[in-house]
Amino acid sequence: MNDTTVKQSRAQRIAELNDAFRTSFIGGRVLKTAGIDALPEDDQAAILHKVRSFETFTEDNDPYGEHDFGSFEHPDAGRIFWKIDYYDRTGQTGSGDAADPQQTLRVLTIMLASEY
Repeated sequence: MNDTTVKQSRAQRIAELNDAFRTSFIGGRVLKTAGIDALPEDDQAAILHKVRSFETFTEDNDPYGEHDFGSFEHPDAGRIFWKIDYYDRTGQTGSGDAADPQQTLRVLTIMLASEY
């Protein structure tokens, strides 16, 4: 395999793991910022649903093909960002390999764009 093929295969594996976590909220931690948490429960539920069902990945919001970031508009809340970060299993340092779920803790943060 050449270097480009290896990078694409790795990115595809990370995207699969990210999608599985994001759509189920199982296998990592989900954090809501204070701005999201302050919204009415109905808005929070709608935002979580939009994060779970997000599929609008483009070259602009997903340049590495890892499905680790997204944004969308939500009525009464404005632009919402979500992102996935990779930590070691203790959550203390960065993961050594985001493609390996045995050594990676995924953390999904959902925030108002104004909080970024």
